[in-house]
Amino acid sequence: MSDFPVAILAGGLATRLKPLTETIPKSLIEVAGRPFLSLQLEQLAAQGLRRVVLCVGHYGEQIVREFGDGSQLGMDLKYSFDGPVLLGTGGALRRALPLLGDTFYTLYGDSYLPVDMRAVGAAFSDSGRLGLMTVFRNAGLYDTSNVEFADGRILNYSKTALTPQMDFIDYGLSVFRAEAFAPYHEEEKVDLALILGRLLAEGQLAGYEVTERFYEIGSHAGLAALEARLSAK
Repeated sequence: MSDFPVAILAGGLATRLKPLTETIPKSLIEVAGRPFLSLQLEQLAAQGLRRVVLCVGHYGEQIVREFGDGSQLGMDLKYSFDGPVLLGTGGALRRALPLLGDTFYTLYGDSYLPVDMRAVGAAFSDSGRLGLMTVFRNAGLYDTSNVEFADGRILNYSKTALTPQMDFIDYGLSVFRAEAFAPYHEEEKVDLALILGRLLAEGQLAGYEVTERFYEIGSHAGLAALEARLSAK
């Protein structure tokens, strides 16, 4: 599973983090004295995942200048730019497919995920499906729960049509085959949540439960929580 590349969605405008992101992208915000992206890459490298495609947009040139081709970190970094029109998270992945190949992990550029990614990749391979979503029993604790999950299966997923049975949340790590993006053209704007929902409806979305909470720096509160976790560690 270490042969799978990792797509990091790092092209958002990060408006919730202003004024921190008025002159730099979210990936370069310092957490525990280091650019956040360096923490993500360190997590991946520790699990043998060294091929990364960064889907960038807002201030993406700064990320390229900071990390280059990744050789100094012992990694292989490539970049896929959103272009003048924002394509959404799903559209950004569709555009990056030539760099990603047939099978790849996907995580968000503001997510710090203490998870065994190779175990997730193995579960995806065993599933024989086009996509896999990791889920966490959140019960509304860290964010709005949006997944109904039971007996190892995702039964319902929506960010808008919430139900009382949704005790789980999309953890922020997925695995895909390129075929999952076949219905969309290269410049089409589409959110990743819509693609995941379509795969679920088609019986092509596997589920994998993660037991350790996620961390994110998409908000000031999330940033403070991760700082506290890393300081305690």
